[in-house]
Amino acid sequence: MKISRELKTGIVAVGVIALFIWGYNFLKGMNLFDGPLKTYYTEYNNVQGLNTSSEVTINGVVVGKVISINFNQNPNKKGQLIVEFSIENDFEFSKNSIAKIYSASLMGGKSLAIVPSYEGEIAKPGDFIAGEIESDIFSTVTEKLNPLQAKVENVIVSADSLMTGLTDVLDVKSRNNLKSTIAQLNETVANFKQISESVNNLVKTNDEKLSKTLTNTEVLTKNLSMLSDSLVNADIGKTIKNLETSIASLSSIINNIEEGNGTMGKLLYDEQMYTNLTNASKELEELMREIKEHPKRFVHFSIFGKKDKGYQPPSSEVKE
Repeated sequence: MKISRELKTGIVAVGVIALFIWGYNFLKGMNLFDGPLKTYYTEYNNVQGLNTSSEVTINGVVVGKVISINFNQNPNKKGQLIVEFSIENDFEFSKNSIAKIYSASLMGGKSLAIVPSYEGEIAKPGDFIAGEIESDIFSTVTEKLNPLQAKVENVIVSADSLMTGLTDVLDVKSRNNLKSTIAQLNETVANFKQISESVNNLVKTNDEKLSKTLTNTEVLTKNLSMLSDSLVNADIGKTIKNLETSIASLSSIINNIEEGNGTMGKLLYDEQMYTNLTNASKELEELMREIKEHPKRFVHFSIFGKKDKGYQPPSSEVKE
């Protein structure tokens, strides 16, 4: 049986179309010869460069491919991305597993790794798996360098402002004043050094005297300590009690005097006694004056034993 050219051409065309369809689906991660695929879904805010046909691995073994990446049509999740991926073998894992995007190479290619969990309900095709993104070395370095870069920029700006301020402040006059101040400071340091050397020499010269002074101070301190102990051991309470008794007696005497009791009180407050003493004083004064003026009236003596005639008033008094 001869096959016509048209039939051959049709068979080749169908083969090419079938091969094209198989290749297209293979590039999308679906192998038509493996039978029906188990597909799962996960969500991300950013897929970090993950694309369709990226490998899906479990424990480092390639088990599937990323089929599609589409925006979520839910208005409440606008902007989020839904990733559909396939698993080509019968490996089972629970819904608590994690779909993690990671860097497959240093060139920046991304892959999807299933971190399996075996606790809980087994995931079925069409279920959603929680998604995570693993930081690669470049993103980690970038995250670390971004704050450092901001700090360096702030430091540079601050340093520039500082240098500008110093340039404005340190004009020619200010620089000359600063030089003069530094020179004076050097001179002050030199003087302080001389004073320090003088003090050292003074201490060395009077070392023996200082030692004697410290020894005497120590002895004096010991004596004061002994005196303090003696005062503590002395019967101070008895002395204070006797002093209080004496003060009370003196206060009683003063009160009696103020009240006019006793000789001293009567002498101070009895007007009659004061009058009598005043009169007696006056009479004594008159008597003394009379004795001085007329001693013969009061004293009679004779060397030759002349008889004392007794007191005779003067002629003036007789006539009277």
